Amino acid sequence: MLNNKVVVITGGAGLIGQEFVKTVVEQNGIAIIADINEEVGIEVKNNLSKELNTTNIDFIKLDITSKESLIKGINYLDNKYKRIDALVNNAYPRNKNYGKYFFDVEYKDFVENIGLNLGGYFTTSQQFAQYFQEQGYGNIINISSIYGVIAPKFEVYGNTSMTMPVEYAAIKAGLIHLTKYMAKYFKGMNIKVNTLSPGGIFDNQPKEFLEAYKKECSNKGMLDKSDLRGTLIYLLSDMSQYVNGQNIIVDDGFVL
Repeated sequence: MLNNKVVVITGGAGLIGQEFVKTVVEQNGIAIIADINEEVGIEVKNNLSKELNTTNIDFIKLDITSKESLIKGINYLDNKYKRIDALVNNAYPRNKNYGKYFFDVEYKDFVENIGLNLGGYFTTSQQFAQYFQEQGYGNIINISSIYGVIAPKFEVYGNTSMTMPVEYAAIKAGLIHLTKYMAKYFKGMNIKVNTLSPGGIFDNQPKEFLEAYKKECSNKGMLDKSDLRGTLIYLLSDMSQYVNGQNIIVDDGFVL
């Protein structure tokens, strides 16, 4: 369904990013791992290429907050592939103080983390959209979250050291509206922009959390990263040609 489509995945070396890379390649697309960590990114590229027996995985070092880095990456891809079909904004940059409890968050950290993440998504989208405009078409998919849609269910974090960072809520909610803004702004440019908002993804969280989280869901509870595959393929494929400015939630009913 993604035959020969060139798909750039920011944060492609991460947990969800690697799953997205596999998804694109298994649908016969060309997956570009765009990651700020060059050593890890190249290692992931080599490992996945071997695992999937493919040459359809590439790597570019990318800082989503740097216009210079973005232009360099776009030029490399244009020279090599002569086109870029889609951008998946999946990176998750944050500083060392990210994730503190509400009353412990400092102003400078709040601002820096929103700048890194939401600001990075904006800058990346801006630069790729300029390329897409010249190309005559393009597709941007922003990875948000259920907590960009609803207020946190803080009770699921009881008896654990976990919390839901305030920066995360602001970033993900802002990202959903940024998607709508861009979809409207790009009217007539043949560039579509949509959001995929996953529920919690299993990553060996504490048992108490997993049990409390599951009670809020319809059936499964925490999702496996592979549960996002179908929606990603749909948004990347021609089947969603006229889906624009939308937020698709995949969460086993958590937000209900």
